[in-house]
Amino acid sequence: MRLVIHDLEPDCFKQLFPGQLGDLHIISPEAPIHHCLGCFGCWVKTPGACVIRDHYGDLGELFARCQEVLIISRCCYGGFSPFVKNVLDRSISYIHPFFVNKNGEMHHRRRYSNRARLEVWFYGDTTEQEKHTARGLVEANTINLWWEAAGVEFFQIPEEMEGRLPCKSL
Repeated sequence: MRLVIHDLEPDCFKQLFPGQLGDLHIISPEAPIHHCLGCFGCWVKTPGACVIRDHYGDLGELFARCQEVLIISRCCYGGFSPFVKNVLDRSISYIHPFFVNKNGEMHHRRRYSNRARLEVWFYGDTTEQEKHTARGLVEANTINLWWEAAGVEFFQIPEEMEGRLPCKSL
């Protein structure tokens, strides 16, 4: 499955991806999202599922079915926009609470065996330092999620993304 997580306005997204939606699963700010409570219920009370039962309660399972993930986000100080960050926070059920040593670092153990390719498109007026921070963040996310990095690109405005295809195979 291919997943797109974005923070764009609905009209802007439709303009950028006209008729290309096909089998893409889209996560957008159109449905309200509750903030992660940090309760770890998705690890101990309802393993693999968030205890908050809204449209985003099964993100761990959704991530487990992905082969390709595209994140489109406004770059906020070298990080993701609040909506995209919230989606990623709510997806911690994708990994186990237990730790393993990976490349000399402590990381959460895998819950699922898939290995998605992550591509990230940031937009906004970003400095070189913010770009450096954003690249490091995406690299850390791919390590923590046990995924592969497919690339990080930067755009001044979302309209510059028009006609581009993510992950080269989409």
